[in-house]
Amino acid sequence: MRVAIIENTAITHHGQVGVALHEQAARIDLYKPWANGRLPEAGAHDALIVFGGEQSARSDDTHPYLPALADLMRESTALDRAVLGICLGAQLLARGFGAENRIGAAPEFGWCEVSPLPDAATDPVLSALPGPFRIFQWHSDTFTLPQGATRLAASAMAENQCFRIGRATYGMQFHFEASRPMVADWTRTFPVQTNRMAPGWTEGGHQEQAARFGAAADAAGLAIARAFVALI
Repeated sequence: MRVAIIENTAITHHGQVGVALHEQAARIDLYKPWANGRLPEAGAHDALIVFGGEQSARSDDTHPYLPALADLMRESTALDRAVLGICLGAQLLARGFGAENRIGAAPEFGWCEVSPLPDAATDPVLSALPGPFRIFQWHSDTFTLPQGATRLAASAMAENQCFRIGRATYGMQFHFEASRPMVADWTRTFPVQTNRMAPGWTEGGHQEQAARFGAAADAAGLAIARAFVALI
């Protein structure tokens, strides 16, 4: 399989998604449009994966490629390619399908509880998880559910944590790719930003949450990643 990965910021970890792709010997073409504006052609790959970033899904003034990326996600879905948007990627997917982006409306940070909804029980990806699960979050924005999408999971702060469009297009607000080593690296690299989201994070909040929830979250994230890769 040939997969296009879109990175939206200078420091991007593929985490559990990368593990699942490498297990299947995926050939990965990497794009960094934040640096050069370059994006793949719709249909040129078997799957399109769009990771997160510090910008909003409407930051066209600072990231002028965002409208084209949202369109690419919609066009790839129409071509029956597997599409995955994580955090900002989910917000861009929602934008591409005409939903409303709500900036600053739903801040969440840390290993937070996400609850699968009834449709998740028969979904090929979310059915990999038996019930509510803790998973890493780092976002302030949210979005309305695109028309025709199936809502699969929700949290106390954001009712649209996961949705599916068609066969294999998924928007996931939560960072299921974020393993414990990833979160530790984010904590070291972004102490100001993480403490702003969760005061005391670097002074002990991170270690306490990682010890309580990290192992189960790692397992849940890898299960989601493997289930999505199986749809490519």
